[in-house]
Amino acid sequence: MTQPADVASVTNLLERGTASEQELRRLADLAATLPTSELLYVLRSVPSNQAAILYRVLDKDTALDVFEDLAPADQADLIHALRSSEIADLIEDLDPDDRAQLFDQLPASVADRLMRGLDPEERRMTTAVLGYPRDSIGRYMSPEVVTLHEGSPVREALARVRGRIDHAETIYLLPVVNDSRQLRGVVGLRRLLATEPDALVGSIMREASSAPAVARREDVARRFLADKLLAMPIVDDEQRVVGILTFDDAVAIMEEEDAEDAARSGGAETFAGSYLAAPIWRIVRSRIVWLLVLGVSAILTVQVLELYEARLEQVVVLALFIPLLTGTGGNTGNQAATTVTRALAVGEVRVRDLPRVVWRELRVGAVLGTVLGAVGFGLASLVYGLPIGLVIGLTLLSVCTMSAVVGGLMPLVARKVGADPAVFSNPFISTFCDATGLVIYFSIAAAVLNLA
Repeated sequence: MTQPADVASVTNLLERGTASEQELRRLADLAATLPTSELLYVLRSVPSNQAAILYRVLDKDTALDVFEDLAPADQADLIHALRSSEIADLIEDLDPDDRAQLFDQLPASVADRLMRGLDPEERRMTTAVLGYPRDSIGRYMSPEVVTLHEGSPVREALARVRGRIDHAETIYLLPVVNDSRQLRGVVGLRRLLATEPDALVGSIMREASSAPAVARREDVARRFLADKLLAMPIVDDEQRVVGILTFDDAVAIMEEEDAEDAARSGGAETFAGSYLAAPIWRIVRSRIVWLLVLGVSAILTVQVLELYEARLEQVVVLALFIPLLTGTGGNTGNQAATTVTRALAVGEVRVRDLPRVVWRELRVGAVLGTVLGAVGFGLASLVYGLPIGLVIGLTLLSVCTMSAVVGGLMPLVARKVGADPAVFSNPFISTFCDATGLVIYFSIAAAVLNLA
């Protein structure tokens, strides 16, 4: 019995180079013992030229399975390293929605050439998907959908399903349409099989949960998963069925959206492709813009410190508490922003709830500030005296209250102006709260300590 190869052995062989026929045979033998998940790991962790060498030694079925599981950006990198004849076979075997996402990652000239190589029906379906905006659910639906007519007997419906079973994206939930292809309902395959052959499809269909093809992909995917659907018909402006969204596509959309939100909350952008195989410049590009923006905004904090430099010279001990106060304000704002952003995403909060969110975060911030302020007052008073303790306690109360309100408010403002709430990310909120918190801190210190 052949023992599974070690991933490290395959990677090392690729790194050494596989120019000879003997080395290629050895690579093929090693790759044949690896499961698909391990092959995907290797392809995502080596440069595209090495990935192409490994890909060429895979058998056809394994190669197709692996290619379909790669992210569109990784597929594009691999295509650039493969020969034209190999690419043509890959593109032809992809589903139209997967093909459209791949074309988005390729230069226009390459995508056009590949499109011309498709047979007319595949080209028509791919063009239909590409006709929708990139952020719409139409880009992620499959046009390979089996529809049933509401006036058809069940026996004819089952015959239609059998005739198209090899080309359908799914048959477990089937849209029911009228003569104009307008959506009338849906019927499950189980119900269809359990019904008398002479019964009409319209008599057993149920109400459909559908979505317009131009709707935002994230909104549709969240509703899809929240309703625990198997599939969802996608319709045009006249309610005609143009495609179907399946569970795996909805999950993929949410994984991509969550990754984007997580990156932005950390002050970065997602980058196409896998981390280990991505060129350094691609990772740098995903981070540099936010670092520049945050670096410029941090100048506000420096200017505030310069403005209150004279007061710091009068009471030097005030400088010791700056990291504590700015850190607490930033963390409080981040917590509020994260909570409200999630509530927006899952539909628990809407823009019209802004006054309620502000009032709620005001109270939450005040309670947090009271607790932290009491602790800060007690500890600072013991070490530095009652006046300093009072300054620290009042500042923590004020900063926590302000930061919670700002953190809860910014995602709603972003949604109102049509921006992504995640853009108002944690580093941005931290920088804002740092500058504002310092103004509050030195203002309270001036009032309590009678500083000029």
